[in-house]
Amino acid sequence: MPLTPSDRVTLLKIIGERLGTERWRFIDVVLNQFGIETPLPWDGSPVDYILQSAQNASDRELTGLAAHVGHRVGGPISSGVEPIFWRQGMLRLFISHLATQRAFAGELQENLFRYGISAFVAHNDIEPTSEWQTEIEMALSTCDALVALLHDKFHASNWTDQEIGFAMGRGVPTFAVKLGETPYGFIGRFQAFNGTNKEAHDLAREIFDCYRKNKQTEKRMAEAVVGLFEVSDSFATAKERMKYLEEIQTWDSSFAGRIRSAVSANSQIHGSWGVTDRVEKCLKKWEAKSL
Repeated sequence: MPLTPSDRVTLLKIIGERLGTERWRFIDVVLNQFGIETPLPWDGSPVDYILQSAQNASDRELTGLAAHVGHRVGGPISSGVEPIFWRQGMLRLFISHLATQRAFAGELQENLFRYGISAFVAHNDIEPTSEWQTEIEMALSTCDALVALLHDKFHASNWTDQEIGFAMGRGVPTFAVKLGETPYGFIGRFQAFNGTNKEAHDLAREIFDCYRKNKQTEKRMAEAVVGLFEVSDSFATAKERMKYLEEIQTWDSSFAGRIRSAVSANSQIHGSWGVTDRVEKCLKKWEAKSL
């Protein structure tokens, strides 16, 4: 359906505000990539420059540019069906990656599960019969956070920047991992991890630490950690998850009852040396904070 004049004005305003904070050269590159010619010379503001350049763009160019800066025309996709690729009770993390790096992304995905993070990796989570673009958009529409794996030539991909823009448009916490590519453009604003020469398990721990401290995700992360603790299936696992429990940054009134019930009902927890005492110490700390 063609854009109405009102639609076009709205998109131009959004594009101008979001792209107008970038460097001049980057603005030119973005506009040119979407087939929009830029006026030279120019002595006004970056926002006015963008509006002047894009006002006569085609509907296709305008909607593509809007998606790039994080605004999806028509809003996020919602099918009313819970996606099957997210693990229940966990923080939902979309991993944006190059197709050539899917093995590393998959390894990171596996290591994140131990921290209560369910990560979506396109080439691992999409069924062969599924419409891949729809599945990716569904994951982007329902994720709690996004991590971009900036391997060399990440910026050259046709899709990775759009994935980041989609997440930005939803306002979910978005972070980058430097793996050969330097953060650029919008990504340069985000907190970045140095992933060079790091094993996936070390990087997974850093990502967990980041999201358990982030104000937007700390509650979801705390709920995931409590859920993991409840189902500990070995003495060693109970000890490991007790440590995560001690590190959470926020508390819910339901946690104390759930944790005490788990200690009582789960032999792998109450039989793990030292864990019961650590649980009581942890609960007393939070009880004292609530007074």
